[in-house]
Amino acid sequence: MPRIALLQSRAFPTKEESFDHHESLIRRAAAEGANIVVTQELFLTPYFCTVEDPALFDLADALPGPVTDRLGKLAGELGVVIVSSLFEHRGPGLYHNTAAIHDADGSLLGFYRKSHIPQDPGFEEKFYFTPGDSGWPVWETRFGKLGVLVCWDQWYPEAARLMALGGAQLLIYPTAIGWLPEEKEELGVAQHCAWETVQRGHAVANGCYLAAVNRVGIEGDSEFWGRSFVANPYGELVAKASTDQEEILHHDLDFKNVEDFRRIWPFFRDRRIDAYGELTTRWRQ
Repeated sequence: MPRIALLQSRAFPTKEESFDHHESLIRRAAAEGANIVVTQELFLTPYFCTVEDPALFDLADALPGPVTDRLGKLAGELGVVIVSSLFEHRGPGLYHNTAAIHDADGSLLGFYRKSHIPQDPGFEEKFYFTPGDSGWPVWETRFGKLGVLVCWDQWYPEAARLMALGGAQLLIYPTAIGWLPEEKEELGVAQHCAWETVQRGHAVANGCYLAAVNRVGIEGDSEFWGRSFVANPYGELVAKASTDQEEILHHDLDFKNVEDFRRIWPFFRDRRIDAYGELTTRWRQ
């Protein structure tokens, strides 16, 4: 039964400090029995998308490159799958919010590039990130079949469904989401409820496990709310982290539950694939 570990952490002054700290967390997670280790979104940097500043593009890394080499070496040494979230410099003026997936032998299985890019006050992501073109890959790792999406992708049932249809037993969402001070008192509880509920719904609708790992701490005006969690195929919260503390959240995944759930609630069987063509239109009138 594979064990997942979600690394709920904070921002650090430099990429080097963040990488060193996260390596220590990965090693600790592995020592505690983890087989799949997941970082928060953009784990090497602060959440820099609070402002539009061309100089911040310098934070990006070429992928594959030294960053993925180091992660691969670590994955192979420890015998763990590592899912990491990175800022990718893909080409001249072309940047992505990218997840890298390393198998337990250290091999780089590939990348998922964030497909849905938000633009809100304090979340100026369209300035930095090109929408991903990697499709909806599912990674067959030593410890299970993984679908990896990133943060704003969490709100789209289509993305979760496509990865589940590709065989994913577990959906993973590296995340950076929090409250703005002017909204927290009135909307904070509702915003967190919506975020957690929609993802638990993805787990139910697709009969799979779902893991979301968020960051903690205050960066600029954003108070990241942590509360990383794992939901089972029934949408039950089987593990949940704190609001404001760095921690490693563990949970043992019984993938037999995925097949058992899909047998008794056969949503894939009963889909009306002949009737959904209008989903590919922008608006239905």
